[in-house]
Amino acid sequence: MACHVARAGGTVDEVTRLLLHPDHEGGRHARHIALRSGQARALDYIRRVWASASAVVSSTRVLESRQHAYEVLAALRDRIETTPWRGERGRTALRVLRAHLTFAEIAGGPLHHASERQAAEEAGVSRTTLRTVYETVLKPQGWLRRLRVGHGREGSTWYLADGNAHASLSRFRTTQYPPEPALEEWPTPETRAAADIDSTVIGHLMGHDAFAHHGLGSSALVIIGALHARPAQTINELVGSASVSRATAYRTLRRLADHGLVHHSGETWSLVPRALEGFGTSLPDALPSPTAPPAQGWDAVAQQYGTAGVATRRKALHAAERAAYREALERLSEHRSKAMVIVRDGRRVLVPAPRPDEISSAWHAPGGRVIDPVTGRPDAEWRVATDGRLILITPSDQRSYDELAAAHAEALSEWESAA
Repeated sequence: MACHVARAGGTVDEVTRLLLHPDHEGGRHARHIALRSGQARALDYIRRVWASASAVVSSTRVLESRQHAYEVLAALRDRIETTPWRGERGRTALRVLRAHLTFAEIAGGPLHHASERQAAEEAGVSRTTLRTVYETVLKPQGWLRRLRVGHGREGSTWYLADGNAHASLSRFRTTQYPPEPALEEWPTPETRAAADIDSTVIGHLMGHDAFAHHGLGSSALVIIGALHARPAQTINELVGSASVSRATAYRTLRRLADHGLVHHSGETWSLVPRALEGFGTSLPDALPSPTAPPAQGWDAVAQQYGTAGVATRRKALHAAERAAYREALERLSEHRSKAMVIVRDGRRVLVPAPRPDEISSAWHAPGGRVIDPVTGRPDAEWRVATDGRLILITPSDQRSYDELAAAHAEALSEWESAA
């Protein structure tokens, strides 16, 4: 509701009036804070809500139509594909971001829901790795924002942004880049070639066991994505388009060539016809002495690297974790009694539940004070309400004992009149 008011150009005073209005269902929590801890606490809560809503509105965009949403996602995909994702951590971040782009495309806009386990399974990485790239790459650089943490059966709420936030890239930037032949200097953001990959291909392949960390890895994904976007590239061109070092490019191409997934003609490299399906081809110009026969599908490649079954085991682990979490929630819910209400004249009246904080009359002292049974003296921090139950008085309480007693008397009167 606060976001809606912020988008409409409203103010915090208008939100305050809405939330504290007795007939507004959305303000129940704010009114509960006001009743329990005083008006000042409720106003502090509303100001925090307004600040959070204003920040969200200022950093998101309004989608006017479904077509506009598709255009926004297409622009995001283009930006992802032309952003250099350097180093192993950068390439892993690309996989995670591509997973969130898939979720956003399904949701029809940048705002989408996904749990960490879902994202890890989609990206083909562990949950620990996923959290690392969240905190070190994607969140600091403004690619992803978690608007709400998931709870129960609901995943977290995410917003996919365009990565314009300023952040240091030193933690995943490699220094293994050769000097530009024409300039005879190390490339800078102004002189290096722009990245150019097909992220859709990467999204389709990254869940296969063959591209696990100990398999072909993320470097093979970006090389394949770059060659699919633009075939017949030289090593120098791949260094720029795939954002890999020269050594990584040579090593990865050799691996792919050993499986018959790429071939080279002169100085250029290209994918074989069925490379995206994982089927290699023995070509006359293949590298000599291949270390493996032509690949017969991604499952066969995973078998050769010993990574077959990684995704299945990860999904089984996540399923067990989800089951344990649901069981814990069910056990927790068993300790809660359902609130009982009656409807009187169209109003819902809460039935007071029995409470364990009633004390013996022998511990009552004059003025509503409580006698400590150990010392036999009144305890300054406790009071006895008119219903014989304990009230803990702390310096943070902004209502006096008389105000608390009056609030209880009013609630009790409402209950008795309804009953």
